[in-house]
Amino acid sequence: MKAIRVNNRFFIAVFICTLFVLQTVITRPVCFAGEPEYEVAVIKDVMMPMRDGVRLATDIYLPTQNGEIVKKKIPAILSRLPYNKGTIQDAARYFASRGYAVVFQDTRGRYNSEGVWHMLNDDGRDGYDCCEWIAKQYWSDGKIGMYGTSYVGGTQHAVALEKAPHLTTVIPVDAMSNLGYASMRNGGAFELRFWNWIYRVSGDGSRQARDPGTKAILQEMDANKKYYLMNLPIRKGETPLKLAPEYEDWLVNGMKHGCNDEFWEQNNIVDFTDRYKDIPVYLVGGWYDSWGGNTTANYMALSKKIKGPVYLIMGPWIHGAQGSYSHGQVSFGRDAAIPDPLAWRLEWYDHWLKGIDNTVGKSAPFATPVRVFVMGNGDGSKDENGNLNHGGYWRDENEWPLARTKYTKYYLHQGGGLSANPPTGSNSSTTYSFDPNNPVPTIGGNISSGTGIMLQGAWDQRGGDHIWNYTIPIPLSARRDIVVFQTEPLENDIEVTGEIAVTLYASSSAVDTDFTAKLIDVYPPNEDFPGGFDMNIGDGIIRARFRDSLKEEKLMEPGTTYKLTIKLYPTSNVFKKGHRIRVDISSSNFPRFDVNPNSGEPLNEHRRIVIADNTIAHDSEHQSHILLPVIPVR
Repeated sequence: MKAIRVNNRFFIAVFICTLFVLQTVITRPVCFAGEPEYEVAVIKDVMMPMRDGVRLATDIYLPTQNGEIVKKKIPAILSRLPYNKGTIQDAARYFASRGYAVVFQDTRGRYNSEGVWHMLNDDGRDGYDCCEWIAKQYWSDGKIGMYGTSYVGGTQHAVALEKAPHLTTVIPVDAMSNLGYASMRNGGAFELRFWNWIYRVSGDGSRQARDPGTKAILQEMDANKKYYLMNLPIRKGETPLKLAPEYEDWLVNGMKHGCNDEFWEQNNIVDFTDRYKDIPVYLVGGWYDSWGGNTTANYMALSKKIKGPVYLIMGPWIHGAQGSYSHGQVSFGRDAAIPDPLAWRLEWYDHWLKGIDNTVGKSAPFATPVRVFVMGNGDGSKDENGNLNHGGYWRDENEWPLARTKYTKYYLHQGGGLSANPPTGSNSSTTYSFDPNNPVPTIGGNISSGTGIMLQGAWDQRGGDHIWNYTIPIPLSARRDIVVFQTEPLENDIEVTGEIAVTLYASSSAVDTDFTAKLIDVYPPNEDFPGGFDMNIGDGIIRARFRDSLKEEKLMEPGTTYKLTIKLYPTSNVFKKGHRIRVDISSSNFPRFDVNPNSGEPLNEHRRIVIADNTIAHDSEHQSHILLPVIPVR
């Protein structure tokens, strides 16, 4: 009997250890091996010719042994960026030392490259020509993967849409795409982070900035951008941006052009999926990234059209910060960070470019096509850095949106209620005044390129010195121009994972106005946060003239009730027992979006400002609601 007891303990111990190992594999990314094998030689500023004769400055990193370039054909990793190819040498050396030829290139008109910059429009053709040039080099085996984040992720999409013959795989991280749907024009509104981006890059890396005097004027303009921001719209020839005409042209035209048509066609993956090359694609995004909605939209489009395979990972990250676990004022736990953001890329490249049988398709983060970080299992205390411990965990899925989703309407009610029970009364509505001279300030959210004017990530929706246009320490919910709808304290945890939309039945005294929506996880007071914590989850906007179609403008008839849909950013969050689910409705979110003057004048050409009385109907006939993708408890 004694021996049997020992064996039972042994088997129990083995069983527990096995469960622990499985739990680790399921919930946490593995650590990848990949020590450097080679030294690296660098060839600087090779002027690569494009089909029209323009030459682009290119740095080439090649692996070496015993002082000589490795004498075998190897795959290449290409990155095309407008941010100075020399600033990411560490990444280039990382991949080259592990057996890749690495080609980093300044995009057209930027830094050392010739030509004139145009927002993404030349990057498909230029990227195609670059791939063809690489394939002809003596060190190339003809296989090319691409690397980069943000605009640099967008240059990957551009080459894939061009179907460059030697392009073998891409890893677009937080990548520019679907510009007329969201993240540049968003529901018809303009995302001012791109106004901010133009002000910054026109004086840093533009061909005009090669002249010291011009550079100084453009950088002075950027330093004073808050004053320019308060005096929009921008008009051609009336600011120092006229010294960089291609940047001024794009910005003025982009802020005028609200319709989602050929102007925004470059990198439109949703409408032109058939143009995308059938290659392995690893899409990387974040719940607080400015391109998060486009990343999931691209997965939904590409996974249906190409064999790929297409993978998607979405973390609780802000733009380009996959190696961090705290974003804004909130910590999501150390497991939220990818420990080595280059190593997991190497794992993908090794599999698809070198044919190595590794973790791709077998274990996290490549075990299943979709991997999401579910936010919200923390205890709400303060961590060692003073951030809210919101927590979360990784989960592998087979599709997006999740097949087991139970789409649930939470209805807006008179007096600020929000519940799954539809309203039963009649003639129930809430009216508020929207003054474009006093817009609702942006406090965190899905932002990039917002340096100096916006904060990224999850923040308590409360003013203070950290908000330049809302320094008073009062919550947004206290404003008269925000209508708050919230549930009673929840009786059980509710997981919301997926795409989110708000449907409003609304009218206005103006011929045009905006309607905004924001989803908030309301923490009850606790010892560390005695006032509670109103944590932003996602937001969105619709410009009323685009209520029926993003392709056509149609002004409102004052006093007429219309149905409008506001698409929020996707998310995955557990609203815990005792918390409230809250939806804030208003008509501005500045400087995240440009402010609607309510005058109905052509976009970016207004001279007048009108105060609008906007009305939200919420009765049995007009059931305004938020549609939440609720995930049933397993």
